[in-house]
Amino acid sequence: MTRLIEELRKLPGVGSKSAQRLAFHILRSNNEEAKNLAAAISQLKATLRLCSVCNNVTDVDPCAYCTGATRNQKLICVVEEPTSIGAIEKSRQYSGVYHVLHGTLSPLNGVGPDELRIANLLVRVQAAGAESIEVILATSPTMEGEATASYVAEQLHRLKPAPSVTRIATGVPAGSDIEYADEVTISRALEGRRSL
Repeated sequence: MTRLIEELRKLPGVGSKSAQRLAFHILRSNNEEAKNLAAAISQLKATLRLCSVCNNVTDVDPCAYCTGATRNQKLICVVEEPTSIGAIEKSRQYSGVYHVLHGTLSPLNGVGPDELRIANLLVRVQAAGAESIEVILATSPTMEGEATASYVAEQLHRLKPAPSVTRIATGVPAGSDIEYADEVTISRALEGRRSL
């Protein structure tokens, strides 16, 4: 039981209490449910891998986004994690391809440029003819996300020829009240304003 709790604690967002609750739930479940959980984890590890082009999690390589006939190969959206792709796809406003960094720069946590998948983005952009590529930096508007976007933009601008580099707009979320927005959010909203 202790070993299972320790392993569950390694999952993101799972603390000691949550790990203990999950372990006891697994213990109370019948053998069939426990076997199904173990099989699902084994199958996931055996069949899923990272796309060799964009680093998205996939069961085929290259992934469906990279090989999609309707996807604009000259438009690359750079995201922190594979989960960000789903959020962008839900908008139905984007038809380009993706590049997943698998994290953000965080020197305090020992995450530098070499731990992220930036190098293969540079190779990919260069090979595709950088001057005809637009790279959209869609990292989170956190301190780490902003630092990552700045670093990636700097590296892309060093390419000869350099691609077009843009950053997603940030600001007041739809459906919220301006009076509750913080200074940074209001500042970004004013910077990203557009004419009507």
